[in-house]
Amino acid sequence: MTLDDLKTGERAKVVKLNAHGPFKKRLLEMGFTTGTEVFVVRYAPLKDPVEYLIKGYHVSLRHMEAQEIEIKPAV
Repeated sequence: MTLDDLKTGERAKVVKLNAHGPFKKRLLEMGFTTGTEVFVVRYAPLKDPVEYLIKGYHVSLRHMEAQEIEIKPAV
């Protein structure tokens, strides 16, 4: 399951980043580390990008970028 699979209002925890190079570094700098909880705030009017809340920060990612982040549903 990837971050792209979540709907508005759902939560999940980061399991793994499948990105490589500078993009992976950027995701890590934004807080997408293993075990971190992510909340889907809202989708843009045209469904791309999506706004996420992670570690108290609002981050927007495109669907293509969110597919690089493996997650598990938060309990």
